[in-house]
Amino acid sequence: MANHSYAILGTGAIGGFYGGKLQKAGFEVHFLLNRDYEYVKENGLIVESVDGDFTLEKVNAYNDVAQMPRCDVVMVALKTTQNHLLPQLLPPLLKKKSIIVLLQNGLGAEEAVAKFVKHQPILGGLCFVCSNKIGPGHIRHLDYGTITLAEYSPKGEAAGNTNNMRLVGADLEQAEISIIRHEDLLLARWKKLVWNVPYNGLSVVLNAKTNQIMANKHTRRLAEDLMQEVVAGAAACDRIITEEFVEKMLDHTEKMKPYITSMKLDYDRRNALEVEAIFGNPLHMAKLVGVDLPRMWMLYQQLKFLDVQNRG
Repeated sequence: MANHSYAILGTGAIGGFYGGKLQKAGFEVHFLLNRDYEYVKENGLIVESVDGDFTLEKVNAYNDVAQMPRCDVVMVALKTTQNHLLPQLLPPLLKKKSIIVLLQNGLGAEEAVAKFVKHQPILGGLCFVCSNKIGPGHIRHLDYGTITLAEYSPKGEAAGNTNNMRLVGADLEQAEISIIRHEDLLLARWKKLVWNVPYNGLSVVLNAKTNQIMANKHTRRLAEDLMQEVVAGAAACDRIITEEFVEKMLDHTEKMKPYITSMKLDYDRRNALEVEAIFGNPLHMAKLVGVDLPRMWMLYQQLKFLDVQNRG
């Protein structure tokens, strides 16, 4: 029975899609919105999906966390560039045993949240999904959709298949969301970077969709070389990513429908780019153990320049 309540912080391409599926499955869901608040409050949410379109004519919409109820699970679907807001946004939504799930890219978000939320379980939720917000309250889901769940451990070790993961995972499966339970959050996040580093970064620098990157032999090789640097960074942190996984990511991307990455969409909209979470934090982590990742470092510097120029 769908008896857990959910708060969704950030009702965009990720929060709107997964939160919408949870409500459709019968869960009590509360959505925090910003610019879309008035529209969604009046008109609800529309989700166009390869899995089947649906409309939620009425949703619990808010533009202030003080008006939201405390929930069993709080899903953070904000961009990491907005994580400085979480010390104000998260605490009012938490019950004594609420579970926090960070549906975010990159490294370091769980550690940052754990500094001000001392006694709540924190899960990383790594979304392998092609989804965009195409208008107010209007989400278009193009492909994939799996969430990898892994629990944060303060000491950085693998937490295993925890009860919190099983609880949230069962809810997601009830909402027909495919999940993978991963015993090691740090490894799972490095594996997500195998895709995010090359395609998010190159899509901005080259002004290209994923299919264009893969269609050209030079940029396809560059994407693969960047993947290998991510693998090297993970290995420096005692996390092993296999060659088979790299080949799987290349194969998935070749078969993927032409896709504009989230970083390219942010760039085109002149929004802040998630450069630190996806590039800066893993580069710093590798540097601390004496490993340089030169292609990633060059891409990081290019993106920092473009981000400032684009918003300046």
